Amino acid sequence: MELRSGALLWGVVPFLAMVTLEGCTIGLTILAKTAITYGTNTFVFVVYTNAVASFLLLPYSFLFHFNDRTDYQQSLFSFPLLLRIFLLGFTGICVSQNLAFLGLSYSSPIVVCVMGLMLPAISFILSILLRRTKINWKSPSFITKVVGTVISVIGATSEELYLGPVVRQHPSSSLHLQFKQKLLVFTSTTDRWIMGGLLLAAATLCVSIWNIIQLGVVKQYSQVMKVASFYSLVGSLMSAAMAFFIVDDLNAWIIKSKFDIFLIIATGVFSGLIRNRVQIWCMQMKGPYYVPMFKPFGILFATFFGSTFFGDTFHYGSVMAAFIAGMGYLTVMWGQMNEDQGRDDESNDDLSSSRVPLLDEESKV
Repeated sequence: MELRSGALLWGVVPFLAMVTLEGCTIGLTILAKTAITYGTNTFVFVVYTNAVASFLLLPYSFLFHFNDRTDYQQSLFSFPLLLRIFLLGFTGICVSQNLAFLGLSYSSPIVVCVMGLMLPAISFILSILLRRTKINWKSPSFITKVVGTVISVIGATSEELYLGPVVRQHPSSSLHLQFKQKLLVFTSTTDRWIMGGLLLAAATLCVSIWNIIQLGVVKQYSQVMKVASFYSLVGSLMSAAMAFFIVDDLNAWIIKSKFDIFLIIATGVFSGLIRNRVQIWCMQMKGPYYVPMFKPFGILFATFFGSTFFGDTFHYGSVMAAFIAGMGYLTVMWGQMNEDQGRDDESNDDLSSSRVPLLDEESKV
């Protein structure tokens, strides 16, 4: 009886951990949207949050791998690995995160969810273009991924082109609306909505490229947390250099409120340590596909928060498009799982795979 209770507990705990993780991700995204709307520069925000993450990751990575006893592997400071770490920092942080937060500033967290769900579809298309996946219309898994990709594209396109009516109208004098306007922001005006979606889609493409690079890194250097800490540091430095040239106003670098300080620290700690550690733990317990399958839960949280607290700016069209994109995401993942079940161990590194990377970059926003 005790064994059954323990097995049930260890089955429930990873599930609750991943659901909570997705909820916290959406919550931080709403807070980031609020800070950006009220004047926080997106480029400066990326620099500060990744600086906090790097500061925590560097010592933690050595503690994490302190007792590792691995066979001979290539030095972390060899030129091939340093080059890959540079590319990881450039694609995974400097480019993708700046595009993502800029896209968030023009759109809303629900659009962030939808474009993040495009990752398996974009990775699948990229693997075909790079000729790492053969076009085989006789393969059920290939057809499943094609269907999922089409559904994902339809969902993302609908998210951009159709908003529909708002979920709920609030009187302008209501205490609810006054309270909400002072504290939190969920969405922007729709004049730059399409631009925001395109920026977020470009960020997802960068994450797909980043995922390709990190697969090669893991083959050469198994201590992934050390790699993550170094590429996070490199990405932070590159983001700082880019922000220095883009941001003209020196006052943009000044943190103006306690809310901004809290958000920067919370985002850095969550993205640098908490999310990554929980994902690795769940993946070790449940397998490589357990973590990615929780990504669509972000839609549920975004829909709940949007309809409950921001009903006057949250549209039915966004909800429907998000659920279409979620179905496409799960369909592509299902096709990938079926394909991997029939593969030998040596071919498990196909570029169209959406396994959890060193740091889950697509959920950093």
